[in-house]
Amino acid sequence: MNKILQLSLLSVLLLSCEDKPAISSVAPVNWETREAKAIGFDSLEQGSSYLSVYSQIYSQTEHIKHNLTATISMRNTSRKDTIYLSKAAYFDTHGAFLRSYFDNAIFIAPMETVEIVIDEIDQIGGTGANFVFDWYIPKNTSEPIFEAVMISTSGQQGLSFSTQGKRIE
Repeated sequence: MNKILQLSLLSVLLLSCEDKPAISSVAPVNWETREAKAIGFDSLEQGSSYLSVYSQIYSQTEHIKHNLTATISMRNTSRKDTIYLSKAAYFDTHGAFLRSYFDNAIFIAPMETVEIVIDEIDQIGGTGANFVFDWYIPKNTSEPIFEAVMISTSGQQGLSFSTQGKRIE
């Protein structure tokens, strides 16, 4: 009986030591189900927006950084028209491309919000990370809104702030 208990405990310990990805602990969006198929973008207005995102901020001095969780919201403010995003590209402080969140254009339904979460442990973006979004909207439709909310808590202290995207093209 004692050997069975020891073997069970050893098995549990070995299985718990598995490497896990450090990008996100939140269930990611299934981008494939959001794919916009057979859309004629020729008749749509095209634009690009820039959004600053902070994976870290300086604390006390330039030598100490505080890690943050960022929630990136991509919002369709139209009550009747679907909008389309063809790119959500993430860059670090130095402008180096880090990753793209989808390979094909996606749709965002009227009044819908789609989010990307960057975990506090994902520090690769640094203190000056940013996104560039390329989008398509029907004529006379309001432009999408891009916002980021950064938060962190430690003990009894909390920190939060937000940024808003700006059209660049």
